[in-house]
Amino acid sequence: MKKEVIRIKLDSGAKMPEYAHEDDACMDIFSNESLVLLPRHRAAVKTGVYMELPRGYVALVKDKSGLAIKNGISTLGGVIDSGYRGEYLIILVNLSSIPFKIERGMKIAQVLIQKVERLDLETVDKLSDSDRGEARFGSTGSGLKNKPIKHKSGLHDIKKAIN
Repeated sequence: MKKEVIRIKLDSGAKMPEYAHEDDACMDIFSNESLVLLPRHRAAVKTGVYMELPRGYVALVKDKSGLAIKNGISTLGGVIDSGYRGEYLIILVNLSSIPFKIERGMKIAQVLIQKVERLDLETVDKLSDSDRGEARFGSTGSGLKNKPIKHKSGLHDIKKAIN
């Protein structure tokens, strides 16, 4: 059986994505620019990486846990379809109260390559029953099983509904 291959083009100075360990699910992806990400701001960070994924695969961008816990840096908008041929821009947000310096060559995110299956869509008037039903946020293990949470908006109203 032939193993699928990801074709990768790199801009000048860009670092090749890499799996740090043999058993890693995700490959690290690196910044190809230096910038300062201000508190509560976001930026599309250049990687200089262009990938040609095989048809039927998707790239999912995930946080680097060290950046998240130590610096409050998180990723946004992390689905890249196989038909996309442009530069992989990693949307980072600084959730902390301190500016964060991104250096060229720094690991900024990880990318999970996943096989996808497309299913047919069908409109129906009613969905089948399930054990969970319409139970929402935090419903498992909280005594709210099969009891929808009624809320107006915001986390405050959800907490009131749970208590």
